[in-house]
Amino acid sequence: MRHTFSRLSAQFFGGAIVSLLAFSTTAQAGKTLDNIRQKGSIQCGVSTGVAGFSLPDSQGNWSGFDVDYCRALAAAVLNDPNKVTFTPLNSQQRFAALQSGEVDVLARNTTWTLTRDASLGLQFAAITYFDGQGFLVPKKLKITSAKQLKNAEICVQSGTTNEKNLADYFRAQNIKVRTVVFEGFEASFKAFFSGRCQAYTTDVSGLAGLRNKEAKNPDDYVVLPEIISKEPLGPAVRRGDDEWLAIVKWVAYGLIEAEEAGLTQANADAWKATSKDPVVQRLLGTGEDSGKLLGLDREWLYRGIKAVGNYGEIFERNVGPNSVLKLPRGVNRLWNQGGILYAPPVR
Repeated sequence: MRHTFSRLSAQFFGGAIVSLLAFSTTAQAGKTLDNIRQKGSIQCGVSTGVAGFSLPDSQGNWSGFDVDYCRALAAAVLNDPNKVTFTPLNSQQRFAALQSGEVDVLARNTTWTLTRDASLGLQFAAITYFDGQGFLVPKKLKITSAKQLKNAEICVQSGTTNEKNLADYFRAQNIKVRTVVFEGFEASFKAFFSGRCQAYTTDVSGLAGLRNKEAKNPDDYVVLPEIISKEPLGPAVRRGDDEWLAIVKWVAYGLIEAEEAGLTQANADAWKATSKDPVVQRLLGTGEDSGKLLGLDREWLYRGIKAVGNYGEIFERNVGPNSVLKLPRGVNRLWNQGGILYAPPVR
């Protein structure tokens, strides 16, 4: 009896293992991916206009760090970086738009927090930009530290982590300030530049964009040295579709690993034909087929890299020292170059 049970157990568990292995080799398409393929476009929720991240020109053509990520996602999923529609969303609209299915992915300088991750019916896929909140002030005030802002009026946008961080910081410092809250991003920074407030607060990347793009004379303003928060930014999707979450996650990680491997928009074709490096072959689809694990074809990441370049190229083009924001890589350097940018391996 014992032997019979052992044989049956072995057969059962052996069959189960074979079934699990068979299932794991090819992903099942999730409902979001099915819907995207049916309509032929990815609906990407972006900001209403943040220089360097997502901003339309006068003809309605979008550009920026988050925009490039969405184009890479479209290239990976639909074989065309232009098969993406950008939906501008303010801070109050963004989560409802994702929850309701108005957008397929939210990629608009949104901070990953416990509350958002656990209570809004969404999941953050990855951190694509490590930011922090700071303060912008006119040079003429001769303020060199946020601790000198006692009794100052500070402009901030409502519905953001910036509003809460502002209150927390000055409460901890036992410094009284007057917060002037605006519903819209544009209204908040225009009020500051018109002289309504002595300081403006948002993520440092946003402050750089405002100073360099919106100020009549950028040299009249300075970003104070204090960074008062952690603002990990990245794309988010609706909770409950693990297949779509995996795709959104691994496109981001793949672009980071491409930079680490030295794979660029310019050399992708040549390396695809000649490289013997197993890492490069996996990234370009000439080695192991990682695409089938995501419900995609083997060249999913190759197309993303060809469309927008690797992570470093995206950073440099949109927010780096030679862009309008003129931001250093800082902590957003790769982990092996002194930063904290680290992607799990594509393998």
